[in-house]
Amino acid sequence: MRPPLRIAVLECDTPLPNADSRYNGYGGVFTALLKSSVKTLDQPDRLDSETDLQISRWDIMNGTEYPKLEDVDAVLLSGSRYNSYEDVPWINRLVDFTQSVLAQDRVRLLGICFGHQIVARALGTKVGPSDQGWEISVCDVDLTAEGKELFGRDKLRIQQMHQDIVFECPPDVTLLGSSPCCAVQGMYSPRRFITVQGHPEFNEEIEDEIIKFLTKEGVFSEIQAQEALSRVGYEHDGVSIGATFLKFLTEE
Repeated sequence: MRPPLRIAVLECDTPLPNADSRYNGYGGVFTALLKSSVKTLDQPDRLDSETDLQISRWDIMNGTEYPKLEDVDAVLLSGSRYNSYEDVPWINRLVDFTQSVLAQDRVRLLGICFGHQIVARALGTKVGPSDQGWEISVCDVDLTAEGKELFGRDKLRIQQMHQDIVFECPPDVTLLGSSPCCAVQGMYSPRRFITVQGHPEFNEEIEDEIIKFLTKEGVFSEIQAQEALSRVGYEHDGVSIGATFLKFLTEE
């Protein structure tokens, strides 16, 4: 019997009420994505969605406990409403932990949106607000040659929800793609990490709830919100990106 793939999801935020009720935290959101991605792979000799994924959840925003690296095979850093560049205790601890993952060569790392930025910060690269403003809803990402090879397609469509960016790709790291609003849409280091600025784990319902909440809070204008909502149901490559993550985590 093969051992399970042990993935620690570091929950860097809590979903809004409807999504939280449905999925029980971002650990649940990513569990849904990864199980769907296993089915898309359709390689039962390699991974089974029910028996071969062992996903643990870590509320690192409200707690100080992190997984022991000897107990996991991969660490996934979730998105967050908070700023990856802030000098606050829980974010500083997360950066330190991420550096400890990057310093070894067995446990692999996935970074999503805020998590993508945390990986960049841990590597010493500048992160902060974009002068292009928000990138929201389903958007196109132009892939580099390496990005096309990794994801197996010429372009990505992915749900977005960010105004902060990674300003440049760190040295000795492969750039995966870019968009007009964001020059670094993904980063890759073989057998070490993959990151994406977008949200492969978001579906139409999750994104719709966030857009409407932030509009009510005055973050988005009505015009901005309506334009984003007109694209929120577009087909996107979230599950395919999840499958790429799983291939990366299981490759020798």
